[in-house]
Amino acid sequence: MAKTKAKQPNKQTADASQPTGGQPLAEQPVGARRRVFWIGIACALAGAGLWGVSGACAQHLFSHYGITPMFATTVRSLVATLFFFGVLVLRRRYMLELIWKSEPRVKLFFLVFGGALFVDQFAYAMTIAFTNAGTATVLQMLSTVFVMLFTCVMGRHLPKGNEFAGLICAFAATVLIATQGDLGTLVLPAAGLFWGLLNAVCVAVYVLTPRAAGLFDRFGSFAATSVGMLVTCVCSGIAYAIQLAMGTGAPEAVAGMDAFGWLVLIGGLSFLGTFVSFGLYLRGVAFVGSVTGSLLGAVEPISASVCACVFLGTAFSGFDWAGLVLMLVMLTLVTLGGKPR
Repeated sequence: MAKTKAKQPNKQTADASQPTGGQPLAEQPVGARRRVFWIGIACALAGAGLWGVSGACAQHLFSHYGITPMFATTVRSLVATLFFFGVLVLRRRYMLELIWKSEPRVKLFFLVFGGALFVDQFAYAMTIAFTNAGTATVLQMLSTVFVMLFTCVMGRHLPKGNEFAGLICAFAATVLIATQGDLGTLVLPAAGLFWGLLNAVCVAVYVLTPRAAGLFDRFGSFAATSVGMLVTCVCSGIAYAIQLAMGTGAPEAVAGMDAFGWLVLIGGLSFLGTFVSFGLYLRGVAFVGSVTGSLLGAVEPISASVCACVFLGTAFSGFDWAGLVLMLVMLTLVTLGGKPR
């Protein structure tokens, strides 16, 4: 029995590295590897694009129905958790037992991971409420800079030339978006800038925590993300209950939602924008690698901005688009500038 359990974690790895169910990917013919690579590209692009769609869905719900960001976060995490655990129970139930029997230190890392994921989703929703989906997603890209800075501090080294250039691009992009070219005026609401920066920091935390703790290596990205989403669900449920007790949960807005509003909330924001997007993106990164996957993730702000423009009529200035371009340049510099540490 002990031998069987010892081999089970490897099954998770095999699921990610053997997409065709037979030989390991590295041992398959060139044609098969190329086909799998392009499938990975498509999955990662679709996942990142759906993240952008989720931002537009949240903006529509806040502006047309008046629901609170906390309620949206609660429903989003609840629906995603149900689907994540449904798949986990059907296909990888043994992972739940392994996680449950893990040492307290590992469970603490899961709490940090899930807590950061909760604050990230809530801060993202708050940024959209104060600004718009495109701006919120562009500010979220600052997480790449925070990951770089955290890595440099922990490794006790200075940023490399390309990383420093990326840092300057990110700073310039934030200034352009926040001031719209007038350095003496803060055009972007201060609350929107605060929540956007907090969102970026939390993204960096939940990206770095599983790597530093070895959660993905030990349990696989899907199982670890499922548990993190469960923690998010619990945190958001408690926070929303506190809001209701304080009379700030806007239950009248929830009661006034029509069928289309619920469709956007559950189908667009929760199912497509959270569960499907996470599943596709993680699957794609497993096929194409983290470097290529990070670059493909740059589709998210483009998707969010285009959806906000086309479907919600959000107006973006030339400074907003310039900030987006600078963020994409930053991401390219930081991601492609050298070997992963």
